[in-house]
Amino acid sequence: MKTLVISGYKAHEIGIFKADDPAIRIIKKSIRQHIIPLIEEGLEWVIVSGSLGIEQWAAEEVIKLKADYPAIQLAIITPFLKQEEKWNEVNQEAYRNILGEADFVASVSNKPYTDPSQFKNRDDFLLNKADGLLAIYDEEKKASPSFFIKKAEQVQEKKRLELIRINFQDLQWIADEEALSDADPD
Repeated sequence: MKTLVISGYKAHEIGIFKADDPAIRIIKKSIRQHIIPLIEEGLEWVIVSGSLGIEQWAAEEVIKLKADYPAIQLAIITPFLKQEEKWNEVNQEAYRNILGEADFVASVSNKPYTDPSQFKNRDDFLLNKADGLLAIYDEEKKASPSFFIKKAEQVQEKKRLELIRINFQDLQWIADEEALSDADPD
């Protein structure tokens, strides 16, 4: 696998409203645990569309991983121009920081938001470019990522696309493991 798209929930869809929410650390740890082996096996690009939540946290982790894996590259490919325009200033600043660290930044549509077809076009573009999709999504909690995952499953019928899913149970295992190691005096 050379190119991996990472996607999943927007922060508000999973009840995360603060940048210091402990769940973010668990999510980032899970992303890191999944992509390090892929990098070591030859992953070259991680692509996100830059939305708030999983994609933003994934981008932050890739940026951190560049210290140990300088060959990994980060692409931010947004569905349309100025997607951050209505976000609060804190979120806009975090987004600008990620854009500044990315190796490649582009938009599928070269105009601001006009209609929902821009999201479909983004999904088609990303899945066409990718060899794999890492999705943090749980079937028990339906939300916006369900459309992208369904599209990925359809793409799998036509081309090789590895679909890696991280669900809430996977995240809980990481949290439980951390709690045990924190409680262990050795």
